[in-house]
Amino acid sequence: MVTNVLSTAIFKRALIWSVPAVILVTVLFVLLRPRTELVDVVEVDMQPMLVTIDEEGETRAREIFTISAPVGGRLLRTSLKEGDSVVANQTIVAEIEPSEPDFLDPRSQAESEAARDAATAARDLATAELKQAEAERNYALAEVKRARELFQKGTVPRQRVDDTERAAQGTQALVEAAMASLSVRDFELRRAQARLITPSLSQAHRAPCDCVTLKSPVNGRVLRVLQKSETVVMPGTPLLEVGDASDLEIVADMLSVDAVKVRPNQKVIIDRWGGDKALNAIVRVVEPFAFTKVSALGIEEQRVNVVLDLVDPVVEREALGHAYRVIVRVVIWQSDGVKTIPLTSLFRLNDDWAVFIDDDGVASTRKVTIGHTAGLDVEVLGGLEIGERVILHPNDRLEDGTRIRYR
Repeated sequence: MVTNVLSTAIFKRALIWSVPAVILVTVLFVLLRPRTELVDVVEVDMQPMLVTIDEEGETRAREIFTISAPVGGRLLRTSLKEGDSVVANQTIVAEIEPSEPDFLDPRSQAESEAARDAATAARDLATAELKQAEAERNYALAEVKRARELFQKGTVPRQRVDDTERAAQGTQALVEAAMASLSVRDFELRRAQARLITPSLSQAHRAPCDCVTLKSPVNGRVLRVLQKSETVVMPGTPLLEVGDASDLEIVADMLSVDAVKVRPNQKVIIDRWGGDKALNAIVRVVEPFAFTKVSALGIEEQRVNVVLDLVDPVVEREALGHAYRVIVRVVIWQSDGVKTIPLTSLFRLNDDWAVFIDDDGVASTRKVTIGHTAGLDVEVLGGLEIGERVILHPNDRLEDGTRIRYR
């Protein structure tokens, strides 16, 4: 009886302590068991790769002609608009009339009126001198007539006739000089009167079209009208630009560190220009000088213009015009098939590149040798084989031996 009671007590005591023991063992198992990380993986495979230098570009007409004002004057309003066709040496692109005279301030007005009055008086004096010269000439001619009559009667010698004729010739010269002097005074008077012409009087006496006519130098279209309204222009003022909008080239300003990789005749892909498919182009020239350009982040950059020639027919890009934005992709290297992995799977291990691979559910570090990079894909030269699974976006919790599970 005593033995049964003792056994029952021991069993109860064991049962009471077994519950905490089970809980403790469970907690220790959870804490000490190897942890499992949720990861994303991708298989190493073969795929084509295209390495490009991407940059924004701008189309432009190959030959742009800027028509400028050859003289100063009042530019008449043009009827041409952007996109209008022009014919070489036929289409009138601009007309320039003489400028209006300036208004005179009170002092200049008084001086000009005084100059006009002086010119009028000088003309009156020249008129009087002409009348005097004509009177002298008429008297000399009368003397010649009388001398000739007396010579025929034998009253006077031949010498007298010669003297009177010589005197008459002298008076005729005086008349001609007086007439020339009167013409000079007339011109001076007209000049003095012209100084008093006001803008209103100028418009009233202007001819219907006393202007300089400018015609298009080439066949093409109007690309830009720089002066649309009637205005006063100075010599050399740009008026409008004309050119052949179908004969386009593309210019892209690239970083100098990228431009040194570009060579003439390299293939170029034109993306995001608005059409259904990409266009093809080739590099024509890399300009030999760079320029400084401030980026959107306020960083000064050395950039180089790279000029491209479009090779597709005009019918496939007829919607493109002058100064349109495009995306330029200069092909530096390409291959039909290389081993690739995502760029986001790489991390630095000392001085080398490395990845984590899935080794039967366990993360394992593998050093790799990489080659070209295209966007988010990297060429693998060594360290991985086709079909191996690489962990994407490795975090700080991953290390050799960490158990992994796919998301």
